[in-house]
Amino acid sequence: MFLITTADQRYWKTDEPVLFLGEWCKLFSQRGVWEKLDYKVLPYHWDDRTKLHRDYIYLQSLYEALLVELTEQLNYVHNVNKSLRYWRIIVGPWLSYFVQILFDRWSSIQQAVSEYSISGVRILDIDKKEIIPNDMVHFHCLYETDHWNASIYSQLIKGWTSVPIEKLLQSTPLKSTELTYHNLIRNRRFKRNLAHAASFVLKAYTQEDEAFFIETYLPKKQDFFMQLRMGQVPKLWIRRAAPKTKVDFTWRLWKLGNESAEGYAAIVRSMIPCHIPALYLEGYSNLIACCNDLTWPKKPRLIFTSNAYGSNDMFKAWAAGKVEVGVPLVVGQHGGMYGIGLWNSGEDHEHAISDVWLSWGWEDAERPNIKPVGNLKITRARTKSAPNGHALMVEMAMPRYSYMLYSVPVARQWLDYLDEQFRFVEALPSEIRRNLLVRLYKHDYGWDQIARWRKRFHDVQIDDGNSSMAKLINKARIYIATYNATTFLESLALDIPTIIFWNPAHWEIRNSAINSFKQLQAVGIFHNTPEAAAHHMTRIWPDIALWWYSEEVQMVRQEFCWRYSRISKRHLDDLEKIFSVFKKNL
Repeated sequence: MFLITTADQRYWKTDEPVLFLGEWCKLFSQRGVWEKLDYKVLPYHWDDRTKLHRDYIYLQSLYEALLVELTEQLNYVHNVNKSLRYWRIIVGPWLSYFVQILFDRWSSIQQAVSEYSISGVRILDIDKKEIIPNDMVHFHCLYETDHWNASIYSQLIKGWTSVPIEKLLQSTPLKSTELTYHNLIRNRRFKRNLAHAASFVLKAYTQEDEAFFIETYLPKKQDFFMQLRMGQVPKLWIRRAAPKTKVDFTWRLWKLGNESAEGYAAIVRSMIPCHIPALYLEGYSNLIACCNDLTWPKKPRLIFTSNAYGSNDMFKAWAAGKVEVGVPLVVGQHGGMYGIGLWNSGEDHEHAISDVWLSWGWEDAERPNIKPVGNLKITRARTKSAPNGHALMVEMAMPRYSYMLYSVPVARQWLDYLDEQFRFVEALPSEIRRNLLVRLYKHDYGWDQIARWRKRFHDVQIDDGNSSMAKLINKARIYIATYNATTFLESLALDIPTIIFWNPAHWEIRNSAINSFKQLQAVGIFHNTPEAAAHHMTRIWPDIALWWYSEEVQMVRQEFCWRYSRISKRHLDDLEKIFSVFKKNL
């Protein structure tokens, strides 16, 4: 069978039986083409969720080993002597993603070669500079695309298999990725200019040793009062864009250590130098120079963020430098899944880089740096539902290709998730279905969400994901949460009537959270099948308030929220207490 790796039809061959490497190859909008082919789809290796969890543990261990090696290499290349934690803050997010992404791509190739007789594959002669990201923001734009993934598959097939290759002439690259990246940068230009202008004004009011707050997730008013409590003039620091860097391959003529490595461990070591973002290699000295020019505090008492540690490279490099000389880094929880999902590489990274990690209520005896302060995004319940409004069902979407490992549906498993959504709607009586509003995820990732819903249901109201969630909730009588993330934590905390359903086989939860969900299930809030959720909603529809405001339901809701989405009247006091410890230490 001829192997097809992506949805990019430049790589396709249609005059013989074909093997699609995964469901990501079959765009819904292109079904008029692929439905006519003689094809099979390779079973997805991570449909075995036990294997997925086992691979996650292996990849986290490999990541730690690679980070040690990369720390040594980057120190040598840049003639510095920075700690493992320093480089974990800067390059760790990219390395973690890349190790997991590449393993998935290699596993599919290996499975295809071992289980099928592959007659050939097409690869394009791609300029490698096209697929080397400038920074973390650029990397996020790349790994979702067929173009970038086709290049990764091509490198793996060419370098580590004997599959016959039909090499094509270099084709004009798809510009969508660069456009997406540059549009992101351009859309932030106003904020960057505003930040640049404001920084000079704020410089006069900035103490060298004051606390530095950026992207804290606190409402602006609360952020303002918290800084006043710290005895400083409140400031709203805005992220600064990373400098653009040219790729120079003479910087990439090195290999990571451990020459005895075999299999995937050897492959990833050989590919890291070819794919590491230019900002961490060719552009590092410029990055540090830009950080030194920032008007941010020179010797901050502490650094507090809930979101800037991931893709904000200017912040990461600046913060890493401060942490290196003893400045405490406080990271706040910025959404759902934390403390609930069975595995989450993002959560692991945040705990590893922070001196204190602020949870929305939960604790972990094995991680003493976790301090519960409550939901930073919600200071008090203000949103109200409409007793006679619609039912609001909120959807999620994931990239067609796997990216970061946490206990959610991966790659093609989103199609299973979508089928569960359809089953829920089908189980509703027509009266309720007419009063249902389905809010899709605003990033489609090529899944054609609207087209799929319209093909299945003609009478369901659909929101494309761009409407204000608060406004939609204000018009809803009940909220249907369909995935383990921020939204249901907020609806429960705001005391909005809520029904949750998801497939436990795709949304595994950790042992410490199991009893909490059993309690939610006992009172009808949580359901592990779409049919059970639909039947419960049908039963309570005539008088949702009677069910929701019953003593039993409210007691369980409040107990759950206290642990996972606490609204505290004392959260500023709790933050001040935590921050004051660092003040005394410094």
